[in-house]
Amino acid sequence: MLERRISDWDDAYANGSNIARGDRWPEAWVKPAEAFRDALSASGRAKLDLAYGERPRNRMDLFFPEGSAKGLVVFVHGGYWLQLDKSFWSHLAAGAVANGFAVAMPSYTLCPELRIGGIVEEVAGAISQAAQLVEGPLMLTGHSAGGHLVSRMITTTAPLSPQVQDRIRNVVSISGVHDLRPIMSTAMNEKLAIDEAEALSESPALLRPMRNARITCWVGGGERAEFLRQNALLANIWTGLGAATAAVVEPDRHHFNVIDGLAEAGHPLTRSLLSA
Repeated sequence: MLERRISDWDDAYANGSNIARGDRWPEAWVKPAEAFRDALSASGRAKLDLAYGERPRNRMDLFFPEGSAKGLVVFVHGGYWLQLDKSFWSHLAAGAVANGFAVAMPSYTLCPELRIGGIVEEVAGAISQAAQLVEGPLMLTGHSAGGHLVSRMITTTAPLSPQVQDRIRNVVSISGVHDLRPIMSTAMNEKLAIDEAEALSESPALLRPMRNARITCWVGGGERAEFLRQNALLANIWTGLGAATAAVVEPDRHHFNVIDGLAEAGHPLTRSLLSA
């Protein structure tokens, strides 16, 4: 029998250093994101830096399709709750916008200024504000830490009103961190300050999904073993709790390019997100 024990938790969750030319990211996202924002702003289909709360980073961008929106997609960025903001990801709205959906992309306050539980509250506020601006079904997606945050939104303890939760038709967690307990063993937890109580209250895999929850856990085949495990974990547990779940491993994708499909109208990732 092959036994596996993780001895280096920092390496287990290190992405850039384990991807060939991984230092290209996040800079590689900057220009395509800026070009998409400029194009939609020029056509009058972008509202940028909308406030959804009182803190400086409580801002979101909202992108619109041509004609009336069929519904709303909210994309929540990653960065281990420690870095990055909405400006890196704008181009990932292209697939949903081309299919007739509006897309909201919020920033949020980062750790250590705010704990993860507080970030969860902020993301819920952003979703609620965006839902007031765009009618119709609501789809959520997020990458890495953002995958954790959108999964958290469809738990029974999520800080969303029943009215907003009732509008959520689908969630796609991309390379999501669904159990926070392993992160407690990494060096970055010096800033994240996750303790046992917060891990238990904020890990989607340790919580119950809301009624009629529907989620796809999507990960790249070339990702770290921990991300593959975290991906399968949530789908497995929530299936046993009555949610409609799917787990997808996309071949030949790593942690930084697994999200690229969202920029394409016909990509399976975009189709999975918009299916209802």
